[in-house]
Amino acid sequence: MRETYHIEIIGPEDAPVQRASIRSTGLDAARERALRLFRRARVPQRSGPAAEAVRIVDGAGTEVFRWSVWDEGTGPGRSRG
Repeated sequence: MRETYHIEIIGPEDAPVQRASIRSTGLDAARERALRLFRRARVPQRSGPAAEAVRIVDGAGTEVFRWSVWDEGTGPGRSRG
């Protein structure tokens, strides 16, 4: 069953700078899309506020995934230990 996920690219002070909604059969596909959008938002040529994090909110309004610039060395799904 397909579910709607809302992806938000977050800038300074937790302010959303870009939003996208996608329909996907699972969180894994939404996570891949979110990380791809996050990488694109961090390229040096991009204008506007710097992207600091990305989050995914499910259709019920619950945050189900978050990734930030401080997590970049650990890989998605791993702890920063």
